[in-house]
Amino acid sequence: MLCCLGQTRSRILRRPARAVALALALLASACSDDGRERRRALGETSTFDDVMRVADAERGGRLFGQCAACHTISPGAGDRNGPGLYDVLGKPVASNSRRYGYTGALRSLGGVWTPELMDLWLSAPAKLAPGTSMSFRGLPDALDRADIIAYLLTQSPGDGDAEPRPARP
Repeated sequence: MLCCLGQTRSRILRRPARAVALALALLASACSDDGRERRRALGETSTFDDVMRVADAERGGRLFGQCAACHTISPGAGDRNGPGLYDVLGKPVASNSRRYGYTGALRSLGGVWTPELMDLWLSAPAKLAPGTSMSFRGLPDALDRADIIAYLLTQSPGDGDAEPRPARP
């Protein structure tokens, strides 16, 4: 057994980039929170409020990395393929960017970006607003969505001056 481990070790050491990548992957897995403990505590019949109570904004920031391919999150950062999302929660739908060309599908949705509406959006954008240009299929995991929403709440310092109204189902 030791000889096999030694051979594997020597193969890894011959390729330093692989060794570094492996070390980083092991370190990341040791430090990561995949939500298993929180999922176990929630059970199968959790409500949106239950899931939001255990949401982890820091993990949501890491998950937002997927969103950052198309969206910015810094004040004044502008838009990419999608609108900037800084201070989006509490704002009317399809209004966060003056420069972004929102689709009619999203504009007709109406309402205000509440955590609940954002949860519906993140679960299946095309189902909530058929005809949207957002190509993202959605996040099936409620805890992942809650973590991202918790992160967006930390990036939405606005005074919530928009009057919430229900969105079109």
